[in-house]
Amino acid sequence: MTIKLNDIRDNPGARKERIRVGRGIGSGKGKTAGRGQKGQKSRSGVAIKGFEGGQMPLHMRLPKRGFNNPFGKDYAEVNLGMVQKFIDAKKLDAKKDIDHAALKAAGLARGGKDGVRLLGKGEIKAKAKFVVAGASKGAIEAVEKAGGSVEVLPKAQPEHEKKAARTEANKAKKAK
Repeated sequence: MTIKLNDIRDNPGARKERIRVGRGIGSGKGKTAGRGQKGQKSRSGVAIKGFEGGQMPLHMRLPKRGFNNPFGKDYAEVNLGMVQKFIDAKKLDAKKDIDHAALKAAGLARGGKDGVRLLGKGEIKAKAKFVVAGASKGAIEAVEKAGGSVEVLPKAQPEHEKKAARTEANKAKKAK
């Protein structure tokens, strides 16, 4: 059997004609256009994700765990043992101040938008000066024992406390 150019056509069922809905009762898809009748789903723009017909949705039935403190601080926690490892590997310079920027550049402190907190796990032999947002008692003792020092930066005053202080100052001015 030979194929001629004038005989070329698609296989049966390869091309499907689009259904023209809402074109009269005789078309089979007239009146409600295949949407059934009434209600939200018969209209366009339906978006009811998670809605279970008035039943309590699953995400509300499941127990909730934990608490997200809006005033919590985000510290990058760094252990003394890791600092010593980085000093030995020449990734940190013990002669310069070791602060958040230096620890971040070395790849030791990740995140910590409120600074670095020094923890006492491991031991430190190098004499170094740390400038950090916080440090545990054990960490401070270990650094001082090695001959170094720890400078803890003062905590930033929360915005609501600053506002209260301004209000008090303004009241004091008006009273004079």
